[in-house]
Amino acid sequence: MTAYPFKEFEHKWQKIWSETKAFETEQTTSKPKSYILEMFPYPSGRLHMGHVRNYAIGDAIARFRHANGFAILHPMGWDAFGLPAENAAAEHQIDPAEWTKENIHSMKQQFQALGFAFDWAREVTTCQPDYYAHEQKIFLDFWRKGLAYRKEIWVNWDPVEGSVLANEQVINGRGWRSGAVVEKRKLTQWSLQITLYAQELLDDLKKLEQGWPDKVIRMQENWIGRSEGAVVKFVRTDKPDEAIDIFTTRPETLFGAAFCAISPSHPLTEEVMQINPQLAEFVAECQRIPVTEEALSTVEKQGFDTGLRVNHPFIEGHTLPVYAANFVLMDYGTGAVFGCPAHDERDFEFASKYNLPIVTVIHPDEASISSPLTGAYTGPGTLIESDFLNGLSVNDARKRAIDEIEKRNMGERRITYRLRDWCVSRQRYWGCPIPIIYCEECGPVAVPDKDLPVTLPKDVVFGQGGNPLANHPTWKNVMCPSCGKAAQRETDTFDTFVESSWYFLRYCNPFTSAPIDKEACKKWMPVDWYIGGVEHAVLHLLYARFFTKALRDCGYVDFDEPFENLLTQGMVCHQTFQDKDGHWLYPQEVEKDLKGNYVTLKGNLPVHVGRSEKMSKSKKNSVDPQSIVDTYGADAARLFVLSDTPPERDFDWSEEGLEGAWRYINRVWRLGLQIINLTDRQGEEESTLSVRKIIHQSIRKFQQAYERNAFNKAIAFLRELTNALEKAAEDVQVSREVLIEGMTVIVQGLNPIIPHLTSELWERLGHAVNMVNAPWPIPDPELAAVEEVTIAVQVNGKMRGSFPAAVDADKSFLEKEALALPAVVRDMAGRSPRRLITIPNRIVNIVV
Repeated sequence: MTAYPFKEFEHKWQKIWSETKAFETEQTTSKPKSYILEMFPYPSGRLHMGHVRNYAIGDAIARFRHANGFAILHPMGWDAFGLPAENAAAEHQIDPAEWTKENIHSMKQQFQALGFAFDWAREVTTCQPDYYAHEQKIFLDFWRKGLAYRKEIWVNWDPVEGSVLANEQVINGRGWRSGAVVEKRKLTQWSLQITLYAQELLDDLKKLEQGWPDKVIRMQENWIGRSEGAVVKFVRTDKPDEAIDIFTTRPETLFGAAFCAISPSHPLTEEVMQINPQLAEFVAECQRIPVTEEALSTVEKQGFDTGLRVNHPFIEGHTLPVYAANFVLMDYGTGAVFGCPAHDERDFEFASKYNLPIVTVIHPDEASISSPLTGAYTGPGTLIESDFLNGLSVNDARKRAIDEIEKRNMGERRITYRLRDWCVSRQRYWGCPIPIIYCEECGPVAVPDKDLPVTLPKDVVFGQGGNPLANHPTWKNVMCPSCGKAAQRETDTFDTFVESSWYFLRYCNPFTSAPIDKEACKKWMPVDWYIGGVEHAVLHLLYARFFTKALRDCGYVDFDEPFENLLTQGMVCHQTFQDKDGHWLYPQEVEKDLKGNYVTLKGNLPVHVGRSEKMSKSKKNSVDPQSIVDTYGADAARLFVLSDTPPERDFDWSEEGLEGAWRYINRVWRLGLQIINLTDRQGEEESTLSVRKIIHQSIRKFQQAYERNAFNKAIAFLRELTNALEKAAEDVQVSREVLIEGMTVIVQGLNPIIPHLTSELWERLGHAVNMVNAPWPIPDPELAAVEEVTIAVQVNGKMRGSFPAAVDADKSFLEKEALALPAVVRDMAGRSPRRLITIPNRIVNIVV
């Protein structure tokens, strides 16, 4: 029998789906809704294997839920503004819009060739005026609501991109995209007040605990960074009517204070710089080092004695020196700290370097120390050498210290957040123009709604340094809409994360003349399953949550959170190879010799085999999905990326795995034709019944796997059923009727993953209805019944209940059932499990 003719059938079914508009969203239906969305791509021009896996996951979820009776919204679009297009324009002197348009056309063809069930009728492209006109309107509403403002601020400057970066876009002191060391500059910029929502963003993470990965929730909690403490006034000795406000979470250690330190960007630093040029040199050096807390934790702690002194708030007559220090961030707290070297590692390092006193004020609890102390002690204990705090525990002393601070009018209790307002101004051309006009008489003025969108000029010159919009001779010159006098446009454009912070709302009805259709959002939101990389945890995902809340407060929507369930898929990885000189080699440049060692294809030279790493062009370990589609077909590519590992784990690409997917597809094809072409045979009742039980037990197993998005498990169960049906097809005692039933179930079960082959076999099995609209198989309870065992459930070793489960039930299924027991839910009281200990067929112990 010839191999499965994938090119013929993939073309056939993609044409049918397109002509019948098979995946367009049902406008009016009584079905329950299911909104499935993968993070939309940047139109780089070519898909990579990460794209294939991401969208194969989303497509499998959408097709599975559609077969189970849900009305599906599964749209697609393009996150189309961004620096790569502007760089291409500068390098090749082409219009970024044309470059982007060509890339979208190419990638759309690649997506369609993979057979993804997108509703292309709802396609949005963020660089099109019909999208960003609405974004400009939303921004102006934010401004009128007091959620947007413009002022001079210290910003993160990426010298390679020549633009500002938000704090979230600085990774270990470097630009998230360019990798350049980020500098600090002072610029007048537009920002959005995400800090107004800090507590709500933190509180509402509890609503997401059932549907979001714990890792992402912890990352957002840490980024928002709620701190409880006090602001303490340290009065200047030279100007007693002025004080340095210092926020601290450790007021109980004030009696051990040895110094105060202020940020190089602090206003007081700037004041002293006017009379001390050496301080100016120190500040300039600080602005050349990484600017995030994570990066600063690894650099040598350096300070400059400003010569200023402040009074200790509790010890009369005692003063502290004030240093400008490279480890103090203006963005956190008040931009100033006091140092207690005996009880803080950073302060200990600094005091040791500058020969400052180290005063112990906490006597350690004996149980907290296992060896003699050699540095700062940061554990629990009892206060000593601290006047009215002596004898108190650390926690009690903290409360008493704050009470005393307020009683003496030296400060106040305060809650602060690590989260900073989102600076959205970017000094680039290829972005959404900020719809503001500056008038000398009227100040900043909103572009009237009737004049939106403010569009980008075509006749700009790239590669001459600076922002092409600022350099344009005429575009920025306009008349003030308020007074009619000469004025100028804002020449900055929005951070491209603004576009992706609300696109999922536009999909609900992209045809409306308003930015967002509130009624359509009531119908479809929140997104039921959102699929994308974990690298967006504190960028896109945090911004999207903030935007949803801000839009709610502006009357656009009436809900709080945009994404009910989040699936962060793992990376696609591949083996890396280097020659003896350290040059990266493509996989196709390498082969195994007779001894099984890797050598170069040309020259038979030894090859260094590196670890499996994320596919990347720089390491020459990427694989073009189109070559896989051309050689093996779209179904093989889809099956391959979902077969071996759970979607949230990294996936290792291998030629052997791809070949295995191709062989299995051919097995299913041959088995289907064999069964379809069988002459009628009655079979024997006992054998037929035995096969039917296998079929219906399989339905139950792969159904449960699909419900958990465990596609690798579902595929494994369907492979088992395929094996069983191949044997049954050779057994004359099994009726043709039950073989047809079994083949139908295999086709239905595989359809979310390999839709082309299954659609063809479904048609050949004699079904009149298109496979797209076929219902999901339902197991017969009697036939699907298997021997059951009782699973005991404990919380921290104490029995809390039990439940029945099939013998050898999947570990993930057992843990999900255990966590759902009412007694367990009550006992956990909203806490997340620290660990799950599962012994198959016996017990699940939940450790909290």
